[in-house]
Amino acid sequence: MQIDLATIVVAEYDPAIAFFTEVLGFELVEDEPSLTNDGRPKRWVVVRPPGAQTGLLLARADGNQQAAAIGNQVAGRVGFFLRVDDFDATYRRMVAADVEFVRPPRTEPYGQVAVFRDIAGNRWDLLGPA
Repeated sequence: MQIDLATIVVAEYDPAIAFFTEVLGFELVEDEPSLTNDGRPKRWVVVRPPGAQTGLLLARADGNQQAAAIGNQVAGRVGFFLRVDDFDATYRRMVAADVEFVRPPRTEPYGQVAVFRDIAGNRWDLLGPA
C-alpha cells in the first residue's frame, strides 16, 4: 500500500508546473486534457520529485470554494515536506529563484529545516541532514 497522489489546488496550471519543475526540480509526469464532472475542460497534471513514487496532482481551482483554499489547504500550517540530500545547495538555489522563505534555516535534532511557501502560498518544510 502507498499514497500515490496528493492534491494541491492552484490558481493556474502553467505557473504551478513551472514552479514545481523549474524551481523545485520536480518532473512533469502527466499533463493531459480531462473533463470536470459536468463536462468542462480541465487538465490532469502530475509532478513528482525525481525517483519518488508519490506525486502531486496540481488541480486548478474550480469555483469560489476551491479558490478560497488556494494557499490555505492546511489552515496555515506546514502541510508538505520536501527532503533533500544537499540542503545548503537547494536552499541557495531556491533563494536565487525568489522562493519566499517564512522561516530561515535552523538545525533541529532531525536535521536542517527552513519553511517556504509554494506558488499557491502553502507552507512547506525544506528538510535536510544535520
